[in-house]
Amino acid sequence: MTMAARIVGRAATLAALACAFGVPAGAQSTLVERQSKVEAAFLRNFARYVSWPAQAFTDESGPWNVCVIDDNHFDASLEQTFQGRLEQGRPFAVRRAVSPEALSSCHIVFVGGVSPALRRAALTQVRGRPVLTVGNTPDFLAEGGVVRLLAGERIEMSINLDQARRASLGIPAKLLEVSNEVLENGSLRRLR
Repeated sequence: MTMAARIVGRAATLAALACAFGVPAGAQSTLVERQSKVEAAFLRNFARYVSWPAQAFTDESGPWNVCVIDDNHFDASLEQTFQGRLEQGRPFAVRRAVSPEALSSCHIVFVGGVSPALRRAALTQVRGRPVLTVGNTPDFLAEGGVVRLLAGERIEMSINLDQARRASLGIPAKLLEVSNEVLENGSLRRLR
């Protein structure tokens, strides 16, 4: 396969994932509002694409606990994105955490633009647990986060497979195919 064909294939896969994640094409909102909505949609749909071990949940119908520790990065769009939704027969519960200790029962954690010390404390709190950590800071993968998601003019995603494996999370090939970078076996590989 030629380089051009791979680029077109990746672009088509990313566009398909964006549609599956509910990202509106041509939305007429500000960049910040769009970024918030795109990130919320990706958080919601990570529950569909990433696999968690059965012991991550208290029972078969328990909710996906989506926790956010940030500096008010999300507005009401976060709650609106999850309201009334089910994934794999589970509803979503959104919690805004004020401290790393409040993250202990979360399945997905978004770590926003908080201080580096608070970000590292949050990642330490959930390390080794079946928790998908998502953040948008440059050092997020190196600090032990699983997914770095940047939703600006373009959507960029980087994945720390080492950390995902430590957390017993399964990252499917379709997410890896659209990632810009993958950290695996301690080595960062740039894909595009």
